[in-house]
Amino acid sequence: MAIVLKLKKGESVERGLKRLKKILDKEGLLKTLRDQRYFEKPCVKARKKSQRARIRNRSRRGRMELN
Repeated sequence: MAIVLKLKKGESVERGLKRLKKILDKEGLLKTLRDQRYFEKPCVKARKKSQRARIRNRSRRGRMELN
């Protein structure tokens, strides 16, 4: 998939890079590149996934108690 980004008239390069980063984040390309940079065993992936879920649930529980 090719992403073409043309700078608008009068737009700075920094602003164009910011738009590009926003596009890449929206499509999840940076995350997949970081995840695929090194091989990760399936058991390690599963462990990380469950840890993220635990943290997410803790924060949700904390928010529910505050309300």
